[in-house]
Amino acid sequence: MIITPRLPALLFEFAHKMKESGFSCFLVGGAIRNILMKQKAKDYDLATNALPEEVMGIFRRTIPTGIKHGTVTVLFKNSQLEVTTFRIDGKYSDSRRPEEVHFSDSLLEDLKRRDFTINAIAFDLINKKLVDPHQGQKDLKKKIIRAIGNPVERFNEDGLRLMRACRFAAQLGFRIEEKTFRAMKTCAANIEAVSWERIRDELCKILGSDDPVQGLELLTETDLNNYVLPELLSCRGVNQRSRHYFDVYYHLLYSCEAAPRDNLILKAAALFHDIAKPLCLKKNETGENTFHGHENASAQLTETILKRLKFSNNEIRDICHLIKHHMFDYSETWSDSALRRFVSRVGLSCINDLVQLRMADRAGQQRKKKDPGLLLQMLKRIEDLKNRDHAFGIKDLDISGKDIMKGLKIDSGPVIGSILDFLLEAVLDDPELNQKNQLMLLAKNFHESRIKIIEQENKNNQ
Repeated sequence: MIITPRLPALLFEFAHKMKESGFSCFLVGGAIRNILMKQKAKDYDLATNALPEEVMGIFRRTIPTGIKHGTVTVLFKNSQLEVTTFRIDGKYSDSRRPEEVHFSDSLLEDLKRRDFTINAIAFDLINKKLVDPHQGQKDLKKKIIRAIGNPVERFNEDGLRLMRACRFAAQLGFRIEEKTFRAMKTCAANIEAVSWERIRDELCKILGSDDPVQGLELLTETDLNNYVLPELLSCRGVNQRSRHYFDVYYHLLYSCEAAPRDNLILKAAALFHDIAKPLCLKKNETGENTFHGHENASAQLTETILKRLKFSNNEIRDICHLIKHHMFDYSETWSDSALRRFVSRVGLSCINDLVQLRMADRAGQQRKKKDPGLLLQMLKRIEDLKNRDHAFGIKDLDISGKDIMKGLKIDSGPVIGSILDFLLEAVLDDPELNQKNQLMLLAKNFHESRIKIIEQENKNNQ
């Protein structure tokens, strides 16, 4: 069947340039799958019978990005195209990568080495024909994730395919075919051979998918979470108080579901915000489960998890900070001073994310959205205080450490930090004190009445 999907004209131009040199050119991978599903293609991967050196000979501007595995990046018409030679993978001995790669002139052999049928469809850019030897189109219509050939062999070749199956199911809303699912349970331990960086990347894609709950549940049902997120498994069956319809495990999944899709920091914070509740579990006098201090414990445990998953230091810092402070309980009775102190403690820059996390937390209690009116009122009050130039942190003070050193004729050191902390406390109570001359007077009095006394006591104790 000849088809003409909506594709950039440059792909057809590229293919015809390859044909002029005597080579074939096919669009492969996720792009053609998405096009058949009437979705937008993100990247365009091309496959050819030309060797990498031959591709580099045809096009002047190329980058040998993965030449060992047959991949060349061609800079063509202001675009970057990944072009890979048809190949046959050698033996896999470590569940990660083939020991050797053999280049081939057979598209069918190239498609046979891929993971799932829906990813093994090619489009002939010259003749405008689909090539679908593994009936991927049928599985697309049935919304099925099916491994090519023997699924145990596919998962023994590369353990990451186990997580990719869960990720595609979550992204596409598909189910995993029964034989493939059984093979995933059989081969779950293969994930141990995969680098944490690759596991993290797939997990992040699951969190940002249309249905993260399905993806995370599949990680559990296929036993992958025994290796990837065992801390999450420990939350199953841990019941909570009456306003919670679900145990801690499902509460975390549904909170993650409710967090904004395009914010990885919030998705991760929502997934892990109560992760240490099993460790903090105690019974109160009426026999109810309590979890006092779980926010700090969860932040600490999350740091351990994220380090294992090789998240960046900045991501770990931001996620754990949100978790540590997620248990605030704002009410209209809060004074402006109390609100300023709250913002000072958690940081103005993360207030919006913290409110979003709190909303996701509440939605995860019963798997339905709660009225955000009170939280939105809090944000409005903070914005009003901000517009009135209220100070929330030391950097907002109308005085600096250098001003204090110069005005009090003292050297830099811990004393300066103590004075600035004192001044911030005073300004949080009374914003009108945030004027340089008043702050300098307060600093002088504080230094003389407290710092000098401490210094004298230290001398007497020597």
